[in-house]
Amino acid sequence: MAWASAARAGIAIEQVSAKPTVIAVMRKLPRSLSFKVSMQNNIEPVIELRGLCKRVKDATGELTILESIDLSIAKGSSVAIVGASGSGKSTLLGLLAGLDSESEGSVRLLGRDLSTLDEDDRAALRSGTVGFVFQSFQLMPHLTALENVMLPLELRAELPHAEIASRARALLDQVGLAQRTGHYPKLLSGGEQQRVALARAFVTHPAVLFADEPTGSLDAATGYAIIDLMFEMNRRNGATLVLVTHDTKLAERCDATVTIEAGRLVNGVSV
Repeated sequence: MAWASAARAGIAIEQVSAKPTVIAVMRKLPRSLSFKVSMQNNIEPVIELRGLCKRVKDATGELTILESIDLSIAKGSSVAIVGASGSGKSTLLGLLAGLDSESEGSVRLLGRDLSTLDEDDRAALRSGTVGFVFQSFQLMPHLTALENVMLPLELRAELPHAEIASRARALLDQVGLAQRTGHYPKLLSGGEQQRVALARAFVTHPAVLFADEPTGSLDAATGYAIIDLMFEMNRRNGATLVLVTHDTKLAERCDATVTIEAGRLVNGVSV
């Protein structure tokens, strides 16, 4: 699926001060598995799926990518979505973020039913609440590192330019790129580009951070350094983290893991 318009994707508002107690609750359904990551005080989930299905048509007919998925994720928790290539996990992440539309069922993001929103409304919701980290970085090649980090706030046009630049510089300093602010992406290493992407994702203090194979284009040592940085920045920000990964060590760092096989949610594990 197309992870389009990274520039319109990630921005948010809320912060929380404490890490929640996470509980995974599973019950067998006729065609799916229900998985809940919830806080003990039963506040409304940040993300909630009910009976989610995704089907597409190809030359042979209709292809089912996701089937009857129920999933709830509470504010401040971290969840890894794992599964083999082609299992539907990236498609699921796109549906959670409102970058794709479901065939059946419902997706609620921060209390909003995404099926009731048109594409412009979905983009507006993402721009005010969501950050993204992509495997392929999705930096704008014609913008410097500083300008890439500034972009989400520039698009919102709510703050003075000087304040936006100051916030972006502070984040680039936080990810160790204070001396690279004027560099274009082609002049940065893969690890440096992903650090810029992390700074961009957090520049608006997102309520939800979606990460799609964030270390997939990096060598092992660089990847682990990026993951350490992502979890530390997320801890400071207090966002709900949902990530897709093949890396079991990375998945184990999350509060809970859900596994997808052939488009179905098959298990969840609390930690």
